[in-house]
Amino acid sequence: MSSHSHSHSHSHSNGGGHSHGSSRTLLFALAFTTSFAVVEIIGGVWADSLALLSDAGHMLTDSLSLAVGAFAAWLAARPASREHSFGLQRAEVLGALFNVMFMFAVIVFIAFEAVGRLADPPAVNGDIVLLVGGTGLFVNIGVAWVLMRGEQTMNVRGALLHVMGDLLGSVAALATGVIIYLGGPNVVDPLLSLFVCLLILVSAVRLLNEVTRVLMEGVPRGIDSREVSQALGNIEGVQAVHDMHIWSLSSTSHALAAHVDLETMQNWPDILPQLQSILRERFDIAHSTLQPENAKARASCDADPDCGGT
Repeated sequence: MSSHSHSHSHSHSNGGGHSHGSSRTLLFALAFTTSFAVVEIIGGVWADSLALLSDAGHMLTDSLSLAVGAFAAWLAARPASREHSFGLQRAEVLGALFNVMFMFAVIVFIAFEAVGRLADPPAVNGDIVLLVGGTGLFVNIGVAWVLMRGEQTMNVRGALLHVMGDLLGSVAALATGVIIYLGGPNVVDPLLSLFVCLLILVSAVRLLNEVTRVLMEGVPRGIDSREVSQALGNIEGVQAVHDMHIWSLSSTSHALAAHVDLETMQNWPDILPQLQSILRERFDIAHSTLQPENAKARASCDADPDCGGT
């Protein structure tokens, strides 16, 4: 029979304060975004400008994404329960996924409208586009500044993606207004809208890759699993680290589970705090599950095919 010693040691941090902070940031941005979206819709219809209407569409999706983000941040701050032993930290990741997929839908819609206008671009009121686009640029810069100064969770970054899309849309609208005001062709309106769609698409794909990495239990970016294993194995009394798994609970919370082979089990109470300290301070892994095992007993068992049998 196996002589392994099985025990689990945990170090927890739920990150609730981060979620509350991101929720307030998202609600503040939501108020500004929703207010100006109405202004841009009116201006876009009045000027018959796709650049303004696309920017207004961006801002309306921003409002929804910010509301979803704030709700997800609130969920992520909820304490753990019997049904959700890690809490609801993944809610922020799901919020980011929703925002990315919604952004893809907006990109497809605006691109479709822009292509239709390329063949027969309508007359655009450059004065109104210039005024509303310029005002929208300042509003979006302010909202983006607020979000960039807040906690950079994946959820907030998903909302920021929408706001940066709005900011680019405002730049496109402003450029459209200037060009048409100076006598340029109306076709610049759908052309700039397509360019903005391309820029937003690149950012959306990048964020989608990060969201997918978390949902697929990938090793968090910036953490080298071999480096972690080596750092833990360098602690005096540790023979080896194996069966190690590292994953993300959210964009700001990481977890690790591993088996630790020891020279002698009596040293475990002294070794455990050292392992947890390295994981927290060097690799920002707040939740760890470490199982100590007797190295000699495990080696003997590995060499015996009947070890552990009945």
